[in-house]
Amino acid sequence: MRKYRLTYFRDLIFKNTNATETDKEVCDQPDPHVSSTDENTDRGNWTNKREYMLSMIGYAVGLGNVWRFPYLTYKNGGGAFLIPYTIMLAVAGIPLFFMECSFGQFCSQGPINAWKAVPILQGVGVTMVLVSTLVAIYYNVIVAYSIYYLFASFQSPLPWSDCFSWSDGNCSVMPVDLCNVTSGNGSFTVVNMTWITDLNETCPASDIISVPVQSPSEQYWDSVALHRSGGMDETGEVVWHLALCLLLGWLLIGASLYKGIKSSGKVVYFTATFPYVVLLILLIRGVTLEGAREGIEYYIGTQSNLTKLSEAEVWKDAASQIFYSLSIAWGGVLALSSYNKFHNNCYKDSIIVCVTNCGTSVFAGFAIFSILGHMAHVYGKPVSEVAEDGFGLAFIAYPEALSKLPVSPLWSILFFFMLLTLGLDSQFASIEVITTSLQDNFPGVFKSRRGHITVVTCVMLFLLGLPCVTRAGIYWVTLMDHFCGSWILLIAAVLELIGLCYIYGGNRFIKDIEMMIGVKSSLFWLWWRSCWFFISPCVLIVILAWSLSTFSPPTYGSVVYPDWGVSLGWCMTAFCLVWIPIIAVWKLAKAKGSLWQRFKTACSSSEDWGPYLECHRGERYQRHNFYWRKSSVSQPDTDVCVITNLHSIKL
Repeated sequence: MRKYRLTYFRDLIFKNTNATETDKEVCDQPDPHVSSTDENTDRGNWTNKREYMLSMIGYAVGLGNVWRFPYLTYKNGGGAFLIPYTIMLAVAGIPLFFMECSFGQFCSQGPINAWKAVPILQGVGVTMVLVSTLVAIYYNVIVAYSIYYLFASFQSPLPWSDCFSWSDGNCSVMPVDLCNVTSGNGSFTVVNMTWITDLNETCPASDIISVPVQSPSEQYWDSVALHRSGGMDETGEVVWHLALCLLLGWLLIGASLYKGIKSSGKVVYFTATFPYVVLLILLIRGVTLEGAREGIEYYIGTQSNLTKLSEAEVWKDAASQIFYSLSIAWGGVLALSSYNKFHNNCYKDSIIVCVTNCGTSVFAGFAIFSILGHMAHVYGKPVSEVAEDGFGLAFIAYPEALSKLPVSPLWSILFFFMLLTLGLDSQFASIEVITTSLQDNFPGVFKSRRGHITVVTCVMLFLLGLPCVTRAGIYWVTLMDHFCGSWILLIAAVLELIGLCYIYGGNRFIKDIEMMIGVKSSLFWLWWRSCWFFISPCVLIVILAWSLSTFSPPTYGSVVYPDWGVSLGWCMTAFCLVWIPIIAVWKLAKAKGSLWQRFKTACSSSEDWGPYLECHRGERYQRHNFYWRKSSVSQPDTDVCVITNLHSIKL
């Protein structure tokens, strides 16, 4: 049957006089990343279920689980934050993740071609690909930071453990406090607090003067690692040690993805599991340190503040963290699930990945705050004064805490190697979004050239990432993160819900899912219908409205971005979103009839929409495709027909 279908479509192509010999040869070439044992021998499948699950977990579990969630939990009431976090996981996280997994697996297509289900919204798929591209550019710069710190950790003592020759006079290992003392004749004298302590005296809090200084780890990050300039206007030269680390990062990604999912599926056996080993080691080491209990108490213990639940911002932070942590609307979930076998249980997979992701976040918090508690104990500070998020936690606070441990290079190597593997896993999926979309949309050009696509993509993204490793690079990274990873994804997710539930039809989508996982009871679907049709869209719209209403221009520490930098950020946002209306208008213009008829046509699934393989199309889709195929063959036109799945598409 398969041989007959391929012969049929080959004849359909080759009888067209406009088809070139090159097109014929490319279509005949086998795809080297596809195995003969795959169910889908055109696109390929995961070698086994483990590789898919590890890839999905590696994609979902990223740097944010380690450097953002623990801080959000501490900031929003400790253990109390887990209540809105769990609720948002149930009403927004899992339903959206399940929807995207099912969507990609059903049609076995990437983010763009999947929207043949609702052609008027095909621009949403383009937006997903563009966002993944922009994020991949700066995300790999963060991977480069991790690589640099990993190499720097092979020194004893660690280079950021003290104020060495690279530091300036503003560097100090300990906080510098002075005391304003009144002498016997009434004059004021400022003395060092150490002198007061040596005399067993105390200094009133009102007379303590704190001298602003930088810790060695902070100065090392700014002056040695980044060579940070004074602002975005001062670009400066390329920081070559970061450029080389960036190149190494792209080499690792290119090598891992050279054969697509067949090669990356083997790499994730290590990269997806190693972070858990490191977190466990750090947790065991952390809880044995003095002050660890205080750190954990601040994180999720008796310091929990239930009154925080009455604050709207806590719920907004919980929903945002769930949404971004699961990488919803980035296109990666669609791309990875499109390589599943048709009857894979995507429902069970979604539950496992989402719960694992959130459990990892909670678990990572214990490892982080136990060691931060020890750092606070060493400095005699409350944990609140050493806890940071983002870059401050990963490259300043936590490295400084590790430098206080015995055998500190070992712990530093483990930590930054963990950050490296977390970053690589997420990058694998982002690049897969790009290569999958190219192969699906241009099979005549790219079908058998997976390795070439991967290499060219990595080279181009490396070159585009070079501005991010100049002396002003950290400002570019922060700018892109601020604008590319926020509102765009929320808008794409809302349109995804509207498209599948209200235009394509939620009940029709449920029947599609049942073709893969079997028929379920109406009671089973009651919860998912409630979330997809009402709860999840409302949650996302509220987050979007809140985010826009509370917008503030990006900053890096005390550095304010210039107006042209903020404008550039809005331009990146517009560049990603503008394709949604452009493609919608193009679909309307391409359709025939009155405006209403054009709109109905643009909202109706394309003729070749459905399961990729004909043996899975069933009566619902096979009959529809048969009548369209019959009419296509009888038309005496000269349109070129290209094989994108097993269903001919007219261009």
